[in-house]
Amino acid sequence: MTEKRTYSKNRQQTTTVIAPNEFGKLPPQALELEEAVLGAIMLETDAYSLVSEILRPECFYKIAHQKIFTAIQTLAIQQQPVDMHTVTDQLRKSGTIDDAGGAYYITLLTAKVNSAAHLEYHSRIIVQKYLARELIRVSSEIQTKAFDDKTDVDDLMQEAEGMLFEISQRNLKKDVVQIDSVIEEARNRMLQAAKSQGASGVPSGFHALDKITSGWQKSDLIIIAARPAMGKTAFILSMAKNMAVDFNSPVGVFSLEMSNVQLVNRLIMNVCQIEGEKIKNGQLNDYEWENFDRDITKLMGSPVYIDDTPSLSVFELRTKARRLVKEHKVRCIVIDYLQLMNATGMSFGSREQEVSIISRSLKGLAKELDIPIIALSQLNRGVEGRTGAEGKRPQLSDLRESGAIEQDADMVVFIHRPEYYKITEDTQGNSLIGIAEIIVAKHRNGKTDDIRLKFKGVYAKFMNLDDENSDDDNANFSAYHTISSKMNDSHSFNNVGQSRSDAPPF
Repeated sequence: MTEKRTYSKNRQQTTTVIAPNEFGKLPPQALELEEAVLGAIMLETDAYSLVSEILRPECFYKIAHQKIFTAIQTLAIQQQPVDMHTVTDQLRKSGTIDDAGGAYYITLLTAKVNSAAHLEYHSRIIVQKYLARELIRVSSEIQTKAFDDKTDVDDLMQEAEGMLFEISQRNLKKDVVQIDSVIEEARNRMLQAAKSQGASGVPSGFHALDKITSGWQKSDLIIIAARPAMGKTAFILSMAKNMAVDFNSPVGVFSLEMSNVQLVNRLIMNVCQIEGEKIKNGQLNDYEWENFDRDITKLMGSPVYIDDTPSLSVFELRTKARRLVKEHKVRCIVIDYLQLMNATGMSFGSREQEVSIISRSLKGLAKELDIPIIALSQLNRGVEGRTGAEGKRPQLSDLRESGAIEQDADMVVFIHRPEYYKITEDTQGNSLIGIAEIIVAKHRNGKTDDIRLKFKGVYAKFMNLDDENSDDDNANFSAYHTISSKMNDSHSFNNVGQSRSDAPPF
């Protein structure tokens, strides 16, 4: 007689049943290996510790074997010995001895095994069979819902993505490695950093920041956070331009808030130093068109890859990021911004739990692809409620829906523009007009510090302080040319005379 199988979902039993005759053959299973593994665990003293991180009760096909493994887990948690007698006793205490086949069946399991020599290998086969059954279950559910005319296809696709993502997360296992190979890898990275004059990671192009970070490091999750109007998007686009144009490092930009054209317009403002309003209305004078035609060539052919999929899920991001790294050798991925992502297909008690899953997934993706992932994040309104110059500086506790974000991030960087809060001088009397403070608030593998950059809101551009003079010269010459060619145009004259600090922030 064939046993009907009740599958588990989210580690809880469900009523979804796949009968053998639905597909014309039995679902993937390895009953003999299940018996061998359970027998070996009860036979060898330390056998359970070898498979405790590999197997879970639902990995077993036969329900009796699930009950037995659950009893073994319970004994291990209680730090009790695991053998034929203790397992039988635990099954009696839990009232599942009959479901497990009785005491005689437990005895038979230990009699079939001579040793635990291949325990781990057999356990991994059991897990593979379980994952195959889970894929069959998911595809069966999706197929049934797809035939229902009342089902919204977009919702169904999102649900399918979430279910597949959950299965893939269960299979993210990595074996331990002996330290020698890791030491060799660390040494190679040090040699590479020495050749790059200290920049072992991907340079941001901001000299003072790169001195702190040595460039954005592989496998790091970097959170860049700020209140609205501080210039988050301008900062990451200035950085993406530096990476791709100045250092020829391929970068992928996932924009959940802006379309790809809007994002490119920001890049044009940055590189060609043309005001955003003029890009929108196309009212450029001859000199600005000359600037545009000359400077736009810097962006043409640059290794910047933009994806503007709205409400991107972590599952979609993972798939696209893998492709970018494989096909375009992308060295860094930027996400604008984290709170607009979702973990569709999975249920959560709160938005904070969902953001927690997203941040944990981003960290896992950075490790898997071995590249830095930079995610923008919003800050809560706590900053606005505080008074004084120091009160307006963001803190780690200001991270919106934080919790796991702060915990998962290798670095947390804040963008703070005192000028926005009408603070025009620091405590030493230095001008803060057009100045942005980049606050490294958390640095898992280095020091924390503050640096200053020049911010030109009219061009949505962050620059090094030592780059300021040359850019101002260009801007002044452009302004002079505009005034000379349109002396009678009062509107143009007012635009030129407008203070840079009064320009709308980006």
